[in-house]
Amino acid sequence: MNLTLFDQFASPTLMGIPLVVIATLAPWTLYPALPGHWLKTRLGALLSSAFKSVAQQIVLPIPEKGHKWSALFVSLLVLLITLNTLGTLPYTFTPTTQLSMSLGLALPLWLATVIIGLRYNPTHSFAHLLPQSTPVALIPALIMIETASLLVRPLALGVRLAANLTAGHMILQMIASTGITMLYALSPAGIFGVIILYLLTGLEIMVAAIQAYVLVLLLSLYLQENV
Repeated sequence: MNLTLFDQFASPTLMGIPLVVIATLAPWTLYPALPGHWLKTRLGALLSSAFKSVAQQIVLPIPEKGHKWSALFVSLLVLLITLNTLGTLPYTFTPTTQLSMSLGLALPLWLATVIIGLRYNPTHSFAHLLPQSTPVALIPALIMIETASLLVRPLALGVRLAANLTAGHMILQMIASTGITMLYALSPAGIFGVIILYLLTGLEIMVAAIQAYVLVLLLSLYLQENV
């Protein structure tokens, strides 16, 4: 059976049963459970401090009314970073390379921010569709353009996450296959290819974490506009 570059992004199955749910939920078992008593362990204190620092950075530009979203944003950030970084390991599957997964996360959260703005501050929300000092002749066109840009936001969030991870995985696979072929041919260039592969793997891990942070940061900015 001939494999292509895109076979690595196919959802894994076992006896016809999709395993994407297991691939999404299994990474949570890697995180240690925090103790229920008051006296925290060193690991628990370290995790609590890290989560608190991340939450403060995310909700910093958001008014106080939106701080209740901090737990959701931190949980989403941890989930995305875990799934993205574990996907760089050999023989693993990255659920966030699927548009169904990335859009399934981006669309409901974006829609929630819009609904909050329309419910609690509709005048301010509709004011974003028309900039100040707009000529009367351009009002209909600008309203249509701003509405289209608003509706494209969840699509941009999901496609950005999936496309960046997909491109990185494809580059890693091409360099890995080329380096292994050169090593089998006893070519000195194979060693150079393996070195580049390790460097790109480190870069891909950083990109995976950055893409997760960018998605959560953009959601927090959308929430700031509507709170």
